[in-house]
Amino acid sequence: MNKIIDSHCHLNFPQFKGKLNEIIKRASDNGIYRMLTISTKLSEISDIEAISNSYSEVYNSVGVHPHECMNYKDLSLEDLIKHTKSSKCIGIGESGLDFYYENSPKELQIKLFRIHIEAARKSSLPLIVHTRNADNETIQVLEDEMKKGVFKGLIHCFSTSKELANRAINMGFYISLSGIITFNKSNELRDIIKDLPLNKLLVETDAPYLAPEPYRGKCNEPSYVLHTAKILAELKNKNLTTIAETTTENFNKLFNL
Repeated sequence: MNKIIDSHCHLNFPQFKGKLNEIIKRASDNGIYRMLTISTKLSEISDIEAISNSYSEVYNSVGVHPHECMNYKDLSLEDLIKHTKSSKCIGIGESGLDFYYENSPKELQIKLFRIHIEAARKSSLPLIVHTRNADNETIQVLEDEMKKGVFKGLIHCFSTSKELANRAINMGFYISLSGIITFNKSNELRDIIKDLPLNKLLVETDAPYLAPEPYRGKCNEPSYVLHTAKILAELKNKNLTTIAETTTENFNKLFNL
C-alpha cells in the first residue's frame, strides 16, 4: 500500500465530532500515515493539541487564520511561540491574506501575517500560507520578509497563478494541492501544475472542505487525499506510487520529520 500524507486538514472542526476514531482509522487503512491538523485561532489550540497527542498519525500547527484577525488584534510573537514547544507542533499557521471576504482589515491581516513569519523564523518551523484574492500582496510580504531573514513554508490550497507558484518556489517554498485540482472547471489550474516541479509539491484535503471528485459537495476527510494524488499522477504522467513517495518525502523534508 502507498504511504501518503494529508498536509492540511481541520480535525477539530464540528463536522468530525464523535467521528474521529473512524475518520483516522479510515485514513490509516488507505495509507494516509500522517495528517497535519491546522490551527485557525488560538482558542482552539487546546483541542487541536489533544487530538494530535491522542493519535500518533496526527501533528498540529499553531496560528491565526486571516478571517480571525479582528479577534487577535494584539497578537504577539510570544503568543505563537509558546505553543511551538509541544512535540507534535510542526508548523506556523495557517496565516496569510484573504481579501475575498475581508472579514478583517487588510492592514491588520498584513500585520499579523508578519508576526507569523517572525514566529516561523524564530521557531524554524514552516509557515503555512493562506492566500485568497491577495496574490500580489501575499508574495510581496513574503519576499520582503525573506530579505530580513530566511524562513521556510508552503502555499496551502494552491489554486491561482503560475507567477505566484514560481515566485514562492524560487524562495524555497512548497506548493500544496487540494481537491480543487480534481474539479471539472480546473483545467487552467491543472495546466499550471503540469509545469511545477514535483519535488516541490504536497497534497492536502483541507477537510472538511473541498472534497475532491467524486465526493465533491460532501464532507471531506483525510482518506480522500488519494483522489487528489491520483489526478496529480495523471498530470505528471507518473504512477500513484511515485506521487505518494515524492509528496511524502517533500512533506517530511519540509517539516523535518
